[in-house]
This record gives sequence, structure tokens and C-alpha cells, in this order.
Amino acid sequence: MEKGPFSVEWLAQSSRGGAQPVAAARRPRSPSGATGGQESPADLAEAGGGAPPGRPRTKFSAAQLQELERSFREQRYIGASEKRRLAAVLNLSQSQIKTWFQNRRMKFKRQTQDAR
Repeated sequence: MEKGPFSVEWLAQSSRGGAQPVAAARRPRSPSGATGGQESPADLAEAGGGAPPGRPRTKFSAAQLQELERSFREQRYIGASEKRRLAAVLNLSQSQIKTWFQNRRMKFKRQTQDAR
């Protein structure tokens, strides 16, 4: 039975120089194309491909952006009632509105810091 990396036996053996490096101890990768071009989310994350697939990125329309920017100019922090109103008017979820405002505040912060 093969001992996995970081088991007591493996660590003892590695301190004597007898164990294989950690990268080689990982499960072997299949040759490209063997999986039909599909990689698991764990493979993508391990290879630096980003987060596992989830909700696709929202592409806001010009009209949605115009209304969101107008609202942001009036007030950088959105209240619950304004969030509900914007969500209904723009046909977006309240989470999308909240996230857009968070991202926009960070963009504003970067812009004001760069201007100094």
C-alpha cells in the first residue's frame, strides 16, 4: 500500500531523501485531449484557470449602466428601498445591484488614489 504525501511514513522517508517531490506525488494528469477537452473545476483551479464555473458574468446594457451610474453619483451607498427600485426598473437582482455598487466604490477609490 502506497503512503500518501504528508503521512507520517512519507514525511519520515522524505526527511531521509527517499520520497518523491510533492508535485510528482499528485495524481497524474491525463494527456491533453484524453478527457475530450473537458477539465474538472479542480483541474482548472489547480492550473490557475480561476474559480470553478458558476453564474456567468453579467453584461449590463448601456441603459442599465447609465441608470446605475446616475444613482451612484447621487449616493455611493445604496439603501434597501433604492436597491429594490433599481432591481425592478433594470430587471436585475438585488444581489447584482449590491455587487455593482461594491465594485463601483472600489473603482472610485482606485481612481481617487491614482489622482493624488
